[in-house]
Amino acid sequence: MNQRKQKTPSFGISLIPIISLVFLLVLNVLLFKDDATGGPNQLALLLVGMMTMAIGSLYLKIPYKKIEGQVVESISLALQASLILLIVGALIGTWILSGVVPTMIYYGLKVINPAFFLPFACIACCIVSLATGSSWSTTGTIGIALIGIGNALGLPEGMVAGAIISGAYFGDKMSPLSDTTNLAPAMAGTDLFSHIKHMTYTSGPAIIMAILGFFILGFFYKGSVGSQESIETTLAVMDKSFNISLWLFLVPLSVIGMVAKKVPALPALVLGTLMGVIFALLFQQDLLASMSGGTLTLESAYKKIIEVCYGGFSIESGDKLIDKLLSRGGMSGMLSTVWLILMAMVFGGAMEGTGMLAQLASTVLKLVRGAGSLVGATLASCLLLNLTASDQYLAIVVPGRMFRNAYDEMGLDPKNLSRALEDAGTVTSVLIPWNTGGAYNSGVLGVSTLSYAPYCFFNILSPLVSLFLASMNWTIVRKTESLNQTEA
Repeated sequence: MNQRKQKTPSFGISLIPIISLVFLLVLNVLLFKDDATGGPNQLALLLVGMMTMAIGSLYLKIPYKKIEGQVVESISLALQASLILLIVGALIGTWILSGVVPTMIYYGLKVINPAFFLPFACIACCIVSLATGSSWSTTGTIGIALIGIGNALGLPEGMVAGAIISGAYFGDKMSPLSDTTNLAPAMAGTDLFSHIKHMTYTSGPAIIMAILGFFILGFFYKGSVGSQESIETTLAVMDKSFNISLWLFLVPLSVIGMVAKKVPALPALVLGTLMGVIFALLFQQDLLASMSGGTLTLESAYKKIIEVCYGGFSIESGDKLIDKLLSRGGMSGMLSTVWLILMAMVFGGAMEGTGMLAQLASTVLKLVRGAGSLVGATLASCLLLNLTASDQYLAIVVPGRMFRNAYDEMGLDPKNLSRALEDAGTVTSVLIPWNTGGAYNSGVLGVSTLSYAPYCFFNILSPLVSLFLASMNWTIVRKTESLNQTEA
């Protein structure tokens, strides 16, 4: 039998799937706007993934089964992250039902002072986004109220939007509830909490400098003392709808304690979900009764809690802002993100199975001379993907797949890669008008991307701090160092 001679893909051939994907993603953003990530982008990834497999099988003469096997292996790498995301969906629902998230938002909003509006708007959004794990939900809810308050105070909308987005993306980046924070370590091959801990070296200085920047801006743009009716209304509705109590902080503090004790992410999040259920039964009996038709029984409470876990929490408080902020969560709410991850892994697996990913990576890696330049190449690739692919998930997935082996061969702990992916992949999407992040935030806040981008201090500083630390070889962890810390 004649065996087909397998070809090595050229750089030009390897670019065909990337160019095709960019074309489809840009088309999706133009046609579907913010709904592009709800299905169109997933189909684009699947279509281009299948096209890549066809090129590999028909032109490069690679056995189809070999490529398919790589795709299946690629999908298997994302299964743990997908499972965690589903548990996170249930956790978000129970934390809202129990009053944990409303309590965190309630006390977060109380710290806002008109005299220091910009820094405190940033801090409040940090708290809300940490609690919800979503920058988009934060900017699309609390962010809208803060824009209105900023207008009343006479502050430039671009500055207010920059403070909101800086805080929202810091919270999103550092929250274990965030999909991108779960996706980055899955792509790099490290665990969730090691990833979050390692990001404090870059995100910590970046958010501190950002808040200081907003304090300085506040001296020049003090505005006028305006009404805080929007915040007061929000606080009043939350106080009426939920039993707000400082005791509810025990739930997130317990999860943090488990993280400190190095409990694996999945059991820690499951226990956090169960604690949400227990605290809902202890503190929100009136809410459960009203949601169950007025009478709370063991059967109705069980039914409602299960519905929240799989379908999310829903509230009709009479305030559209609060309803939009708190009506979320549930396993079903995470299915779109899980679908996107799986389709991205089909594309990534096809690129890897055909050798195209290795060809692109080798071209970029020819410019790499050490750990610092490798991190720099990762940051640049994430930014380039955000500029071209118009989606922050792809800006994490594609570079993650491209550079994973390079970090391994250089003896670097994979958490260095996961940190770089988030330092540029997650936070720069909102700075690009045609990216889904930029288009969404510009639309909901009513401020053009070019107006707020210069004031997104955290989003600008995060990749710069990461690049500086890498160039100085600071906080770059080697595998041997990580192993010694684990054994200790």
